[in-house]
Formats: sequence, C-alpha cells, structure tokens
Amino acid sequence: MLMPRRTKYRKQQRGRLKGKSMRGNKLAFGDYGMKALEPAWITGQQIEAARVAITRYLKRAGKVWINIFPDKPVTKRPPETRMGKGKGNPEYWVAVVKPGRIMFEVAGVPEEAAFRAMQLAARKLPIKTKFVVRGREGGYVL
Repeated sequence: MLMPRRTKYRKQQRGRLKGKSMRGNKLAFGDYGMKALEPAWITGQQIEAARVAITRYLKRAGKVWINIFPDKPVTKRPPETRMGKGKGNPEYWVAVVKPGRIMFEVAGVPEEAAFRAMQLAARKLPIKTKFVVRGREGGYVL
C-alpha cells in the first residue's frame, strides 16, 4: 500500500477541500489521462486498486503514470472511547484531490484501450472523473 517512508509530523489537521487544482491539471507525461471532477480524499488502497485495474487491462502494454500520492495521515479513535484523551493514531493515508487534477496518465496504447482501462479504474474511485486526450478539448465523463 502507498504511504510515505517518513514524515516530519505523525498527525495532520484535516484541512478544507475548496477551490480547483492549480497544479497537475494538464497532461504532463502520457497521451491519455483521468481527470478528477470532484474534490475528495483518495486513499492509498483506492489508488492501488485503480492502478491494478489499468495495468491488468492493458496487459503491461504502454506506460502508466500515477500523479497522486497519499501523503496525508488520517487518524481514528478506537470505538466506544470517551471524549478527551487526545487525538487518535494514524489509520491510513490519503491524497487530497481537487477538481481538475490529472490522477493517472497512459501512453503507448490505442485510445480505445486507454479509455476502457480508465473506465475500469474510475469505478474503483469515489469521485466522478473525466477521460482526457492530449491536444483535444473536452473529454468523456467516466
């Protein structure tokens, strides 16, 4: 599962998911990509499930880039614990994704194969996404 090797601080505040993605909102490496249309926290397990769906469908053809990384710890308290006694321990890691962010990119495969692979991966994620193509406006909602 994806997680940072080390961090400066064990715990983080939750923050807010407002605004659009200012960076990572254009295709940087591949010819096809998956763009987020909603803000969300994407867990390391969801990223891995989407990656597996893409690589299995493409049968190791082409190249896949993952442009998001879960670097934010989410803490949880044990069930039936009374108030007070501080913040819980980190349970899992998430990537903060804002609308417009390119999450996955693919190159070296036909457009139909890339579209189908991204469609399968989009089903593993808790947000609406869009299939984007280099040099073409718009895209298809997955």
